[in-house]
Amino acid sequence: MGQPINITNVDYSAIDLRCFASREKRGEVVRRLLVLAMILEGCWWTAAAEMNGMDRQTLRDWVHRYNAEGGAGLMSRVGPGPAPLLNETQMAELLALVVAAPDPEVDRVVRWRCADWRGQVARRFSVEVTERTIGRWLRQLKLTRLQPRPFHSKKDAAAQEAFKKTSIA
Repeated sequence: MGQPINITNVDYSAIDLRCFASREKRGEVVRRLLVLAMILEGCWWTAAAEMNGMDRQTLRDWVHRYNAEGGAGLMSRVGPGPAPLLNETQMAELLALVVAAPDPEVDRVVRWRCADWRGQVARRFSVEVTERTIGRWLRQLKLTRLQPRPFHSKKDAAAQEAFKKTSIA
């Protein structure tokens, strides 16, 4: 069985740790501060871990982080997440493509849909994504799904004005 680890970071006393815990808003950090205060006061490691709802190994990990980093080591950390599928240059290119209207003869579509963009992204960037991901990317680029009203190429503005009712006042 391994040797118990001692708290080597003695920058703060048990009373200081309890004061920090009383001012902390995050519950998980409060538990970590309180269990360290209990250890500094001479409580058994097993009992301190059980009273604070953690395993001895978890307590040992928190003591390691506290010894290495001090109070900042007790904060919860968030991982970086997955790497983006398209880099900034590719996203800028996608934005330019979306803003430009499709050419019906070349692109074989009258207006772009997420399904069409999915195919374009696969061909241009070699990335397979879902239509939902395309929609999320478009929202990140501050684009909406609103479509302009159809505009007939042979409309006659003068005939429309003549057709409108005029008010008799």
